[in-house]
Amino acid sequence: MGSLAKGEITPVQQMVASGSGAIVTSLFMTPLDVVKTRLQAQAKQITQSEFNRCYIFCNGLMDHLCLCSVLESSYGINRPPMQFKSTLDAFIKIPRFEGITSLWRGLPPTLVMAVPNTMIYFTLYDHLKVYYGFKSGEMNIWSPILSGSTARTISVTVISPIELIRTKLQSRSGYRYSELGTVIRNAIQQGGVLSLWQGLGPTLLRDLPFSAFYWFGYEFLRSNVPEPGFWSSFFCGAGSGLVAAVMTQPFDVVKTHRQIELGELEFKSQKRLSFTASILIKLYREKGISSLFAGIAPRMVKVPPACAIMISIYEFGKNFFTNYNKKNKSTTQLKQVVD
Repeated sequence: MGSLAKGEITPVQQMVASGSGAIVTSLFMTPLDVVKTRLQAQAKQITQSEFNRCYIFCNGLMDHLCLCSVLESSYGINRPPMQFKSTLDAFIKIPRFEGITSLWRGLPPTLVMAVPNTMIYFTLYDHLKVYYGFKSGEMNIWSPILSGSTARTISVTVISPIELIRTKLQSRSGYRYSELGTVIRNAIQQGGVLSLWQGLGPTLLRDLPFSAFYWFGYEFLRSNVPEPGFWSSFFCGAGSGLVAAVMTQPFDVVKTHRQIELGELEFKSQKRLSFTASILIKLYREKGISSLFAGIAPRMVKVPPACAIMISIYEFGKNFFTNYNKKNKSTTQLKQVVD
């Protein structure tokens, strides 16, 4: 779907479409993340002494910073040992011995973060690309890059305090969301209002270039599709997501290091985070250029399908509401003529 004509679809309808896409994407991708988490836990042989370590998990749509003690309840790690021979073996054994719903452990925090973030991000993008001069059927370079970067900056900035507060809650044993007000007040008292956006820099460092590459690639591929539809959106989203994931992998590595440090600040009393440049230099000196692309294989497995599902559901939702609005408008006009 190209630029939106005025009155074609409302912002609320766009948010419903993007929110639906976030929910469907999380439902599909969370089982992959649960299996990956269990396999990682098996390989690392997590013990009581490691409960205060931080781990990064991603369901393809959202990154999650979790503490090992939280992973007990969220991902079912602290159970009688169950050995998995492979990913397929884990997919068979987990639902067989723990119930099918165990594949969706950790889904609530995913939805709490992903749905509002995605609603803001995609709705803003569609409006901003028109503002930046996007024209359907033409070669658009700067409009998707600028609108994607701007929309991502706003959505991440809005959601960043929620992610930080969630991390603070998780760092406390027996955390409850009813303690949210206390956590916010303590954070502001200790570091001021701006402390709620701690860690925003490294997040934007990766997300801005990813958004720029992704939306440019998606709009470019879509402009070359003769008949846009669900499957064209699906494959264009997967292709652009793959390219964007590869191009921004070094930024993702840095963001992961910074997120883990940020989580450890909550219970290790470290004074400050490492600078992004120092992380890059340290990784390069110790392990070479290949260290900046660590974890690219699993990221390439997760990101393209997540992008494909998200954008295809979103485009389907927009088309549905567009046709619905046109039908209602035609019906209203017909009634007016008859009256």
